[in-house]
Amino acid sequence: MANRQPIVAGNWKMNGSQAESAALLTGLKKGLGTVNKAKIVVCPPFILVPLAAKELAGTTAAWGGQNLDTHKSGAFTGEVSGPMLKDFGCSYVIIGHSERRTLFGETDAMVAEKFKAAQDAGLIPILCVGETLSEREANQTEAVVARQLDAVVNTLGIAALANSVVAYEPVWAIGTGKTASPQQAQDVHRFIRGRLAAKDAKVADGMRILYGGSMKAANAKELIGQPDIDGGLIGGASLVADEFLAICRAAD
Repeated sequence: MANRQPIVAGNWKMNGSQAESAALLTGLKKGLGTVNKAKIVVCPPFILVPLAAKELAGTTAAWGGQNLDTHKSGAFTGEVSGPMLKDFGCSYVIIGHSERRTLFGETDAMVAEKFKAAQDAGLIPILCVGETLSEREANQTEAVVARQLDAVVNTLGIAALANSVVAYEPVWAIGTGKTASPQQAQDVHRFIRGRLAAKDAKVADGMRILYGGSMKAANAKELIGQPDIDGGLIGGASLVADEFLAICRAAD
């Protein structure tokens, strides 16, 4: 097994005023010294990226976007491009989050395009995959996750995944308070790694696969302790500095 550096990424979603976000970033900065190994990434709403860039500059933490447009620039009102994110010091961008897929109609093909746009801009994509409750109940978990992964691998080639992160987020466990059991989560993470390994063992071994689905301080250690879980993509718990830092320490 490769010695994979764990990643804990906070997805703030559409939350936070300037004052709240400044306080959250201050709290995070105070606790960074307590986290030894895990890479910490903060993904605020676009309008708060400059604040994160200013507050986190010179620290061990990185920041990123929650989405991006496939175009570099142009007449796409309301959109933000990869080069714009890069210009504000972003290193990462979340691609294909289940909320983007469900609420905004992003298809597997669009997600693959966004993945490419992110890499073209020098950003590391955090590719989200995962099944809904009805898909899990129909025993479709592996089929759905395979389809979502293959959309990127078949379009861009397995080598494109070398500089990326995958996040498995069971849609039924996002914001519901339900969490996949550590074994349920590990089973899917192992499946993801195995599917990538069938194409390229080295890429699969180095791939950080994060769990996203109501991870919090109370369950982080048990989840991240699984052999194929390399950190977390954290929603609600990333809005509370102490809670988020506790997850980061669990990843150490």
